Amino acid sequence: MKTIVVGSTHKSAGKTSLIVGLAKAAGKPAGYMKPLGDRLLYRKKRLWDYDAALVTNVFGLEGNPEDMTIGFEHAKLRYMYDAAGMKEKLGEMQSAAGEGKDIVFVEAGESLSCGASISLDSMALASQLGGRLVLVVSGSESVVVDDLAFVKRYVDLNGIDFAGVIINKVRNLEDYKCTHVEDVVALGVKVLGVVPFEGELTKLTVGHLAERLLAKVVAGESGLSQKVNAIMVGAMSTNVALQNPLFKKEGKLVITGGDRSDLVLAAIESNTSGIILTNNMLPAANIISKASERNIPLLLVPFDTYQTASQIESIDPLLVKDDVKKMELLKDMVDTHISLSEIVG
Repeated sequence: MKTIVVGSTHKSAGKTSLIVGLAKAAGKPAGYMKPLGDRLLYRKKRLWDYDAALVTNVFGLEGNPEDMTIGFEHAKLRYMYDAAGMKEKLGEMQSAAGEGKDIVFVEAGESLSCGASISLDSMALASQLGGRLVLVVSGSESVVVDDLAFVKRYVDLNGIDFAGVIINKVRNLEDYKCTHVEDVVALGVKVLGVVPFEGELTKLTVGHLAERLLAKVVAGESGLSQKVNAIMVGAMSTNVALQNPLFKKEGKLVITGGDRSDLVLAAIESNTSGIILTNNMLPAANIISKASERNIPLLLVPFDTYQTASQIESIDPLLVKDDVKKMELLKDMVDTHISLSEIVG
């Protein structure tokens, strides 16, 4: 069994998505653990990490998502485990995750230093679990080089099987390969792959928005898997809204009050992925019925229009368990742009 520790220099580098792509491309039975949780979910009076719940479903794992994470709060974990106890706990989790598997993917914290005070940072995980460390980096050309120069100069990698880096979300792939990869190589860092930015991976589904907003789905439940290509706040008159270029976009999400029946009806009759009804206000029953007939989700939330739009803006476009197309895209991207054998053998 091989253990692959996947860390990143900064938040939202794409670790979880790449783990899914790597596992699917490898085509081998894979386990998963995320010792330090950072995306807390509360379901059925239990706490678990969103990524752990996702990978459990994607990998078809039998274990509970809550068992794949030791905890979320540094202070609590520091109180519960000393260094020896933490290492023992990690070993137990590794054995459980690796039972009957060829590979165990260990997802580290949101940044390189995250978890360092409780021995759960990327380097500590690789050292304690005897795993191969892969770092995911993203950002502008200068940010990537700065991050990796810092790692090489100031981070102790002695005794760690450091496989190299995956440079993720690159906007201009060919230009980057020709112009900037040599700067990374010059630092003495092995580049395992350069992965292009893919807009499809940044699109939210209506269902994911409903879950994150804790919205009540009052119609069109079968359309929750639809992608959101644009977001329009319907705070203007219907006539003005109809002239707005956003309203004419296919796959838009409209945010408006349920008392705006004219605007809700216009949205239902156009190419709309979903409609968020603010202030807990429902439109007339015939409009709800029409949305159901056209499989357009109506999501009811207690917030006003501005609060709702602000919350949506802060939601990361995370992978969801039913998004088969995204997962196949991730697999193809790994096959095309990453040296898989350098990571999993």
